[in-house]
Amino acid sequence: MLNKILFIRRDNIGDLVCTTPAIHAVRKKYPHAKIGILVNTYNADVVKNNPDIDEIYIYEKAKHVPEKNKILVWMNNLRLLMKIRKDKYDVAIACGSYSPRLARYAYMTGATVRIGYIPKDIEKSTSYNMALQEPEQPMHEIERVFRLLLPLGIDEIPNKLKIFPSQSEIKRVKEFLKRKNKLLIAFHISSRKPENRWSAEKFINLAKLVLAHNNADIMLLWSPGSEKNPYHPGDDEKAEFIIKSLPQIIPYKTNHLRELIAALSVANVVVCLDGGAMHIAAALGKPIVTVWGSTEQQRWKPWGVKHIILQEQTKKAENITSDQVFEAVQTLLKEISS
Repeated sequence: MLNKILFIRRDNIGDLVCTTPAIHAVRKKYPHAKIGILVNTYNADVVKNNPDIDEIYIYEKAKHVPEKNKILVWMNNLRLLMKIRKDKYDVAIACGSYSPRLARYAYMTGATVRIGYIPKDIEKSTSYNMALQEPEQPMHEIERVFRLLLPLGIDEIPNKLKIFPSQSEIKRVKEFLKRKNKLLIAFHISSRKPENRWSAEKFINLAKLVLAHNNADIMLLWSPGSEKNPYHPGDDEKAEFIIKSLPQIIPYKTNHLRELIAALSVANVVVCLDGGAMHIAAALGKPIVTVWGSTEQQRWKPWGVKHIILQEQTKKAENITSDQVFEAVQTLLKEISS
């Protein structure tokens, strides 16, 4: 009987969203077990309010807080790992592709059974005492995480993504928008990878087309911060250019992830680039039109919702035209209205 099960997901927002079906499957299989999860300050809001999780352990990545003393950050993280060790987990599941740092975190939890992926050229792992070889066949990230549950006796098709917006944040968004009976289309204009980015000019052209042909409001969303920030580059400048060029658009600045989750939850359709916002929108059940660069569709496409991915052979998002995205939006609107 497993009494305590810990998930470890130390990477980006979308990766954590893609872990939620596995967490729910473990909750169904072991309804009385304590389920914990180790996440970071950057992605933690993804699992806030999730009823499948009993305890959330949040650590800091030193690169996310450059203003803090690195030694102090490391000491705080060590204390957090010591707390997890004291909680004596039966199983720790290291979610994601193999990395030495992820493996070390799993080992340091002190869990009796430690599950994680190892590369094909490694036969054994000192960190994982129940290691699985990285999958040979292409898989969606959700399926890759689910495969780690095989040692727990869970072998099924993953269900829906799960995310639970803050009701107080939803109320705040609705009060800000002051909308009537109109379609609301959210534009999220940010992406981490340069080849996945789409220019401000193309978003402006797309917005003009949508406003001319649809009875809709457009809400503008973006990653906060300056593009010049070397640690956490944002899109404040890009958003400001779009807002000045198109006063009809409704900007909603989200300084925290919980605010972005709430904003996306009130949209009818989401237009975005590849990234965490896309997976959040999928978890909220939103139809999605997404412009992609180099991302692998098999592994990262939106899960469980109507979607259209626009990606061409050069694997550069900027080569997709505003007309192409507009046509995809119209196609999706017809599909969801029929």
